[in-house]
Amino acid sequence: MEAEQWGRRIRAFRKLKGFTQEGLAGEMNISVSILGEIERGNRMPDEDMIQKVSQTLNISLEELTPKKVQQS
Repeated sequence: MEAEQWGRRIRAFRKLKGFTQEGLAGEMNISVSILGEIERGNRMPDEDMIQKVSQTLNISLEELTPKKVQQS
């Protein structure tokens, strides 16, 4: 569940900033397949990856971090 939330947010910000998967992966020096796995929620990004995404897309970690869904 958490990996899916990260993936959706990374994909949304990537598109918002005008990057293709290939473009963002190239800027971050990772493979397109790794970025794709993260965006699909099949792979949890580690702290270094999250930091790289934030810096490359020029957004704050706070913006990128999924909001916790509160249970009622």
